[in-house]
Amino acid sequence: MRTSRVTAVLTVFVAWGALAQLTDLDPDWKETDVPPPPAFSRDKLVPVDMPPHVTLKFGVDPVTLTITKDGVVRYVMVATSSSGNVNAMYEGIRCLTGEVKVYARYISSGQWKAVDNPQWAPLNGNQPSKHALALARQGACEGRSATAASPTAIVQRLKSPASQERRY
Repeated sequence: MRTSRVTAVLTVFVAWGALAQLTDLDPDWKETDVPPPPAFSRDKLVPVDMPPHVTLKFGVDPVTLTITKDGVVRYVMVATSSSGNVNAMYEGIRCLTGEVKVYARYISSGQWKAVDNPQWAPLNGNQPSKHALALARQGACEGRSATAASPTAIVQRLKSPASQERRY
């Protein structure tokens, strides 16, 4: 009986701690104005490692990486199929809350199409691709904060083999 009470109390403390981590530390936070999607190049993509069952190859154009004063890491993620088809997404990761937002998608006509009413969604949510979570783990985030004050630091971490050992 005593063991079950201790277990129940510990469970409450663990749940409380998890809830506290998910709570936004700044309820007055406001995202800065989002610039239009930047031009990107497929020539110098920095690979983002994905699980073996993912057939698309993902990479970030390092020139498009920015860390804004509101703590959002913005970038263009390029997905390439084995047949050479290319899709690109202009996205942002908010490390503090573990969320991602898709601002625009690159369409087959060679133009960006803005997402209507983009919303923040959990990085580990039920999204079709886990590339944003992989990017957060491999270089964009260090826990609940952006990796560093420079996109160069993110690129260095993405290129580092040790990045595969980091967890968000």
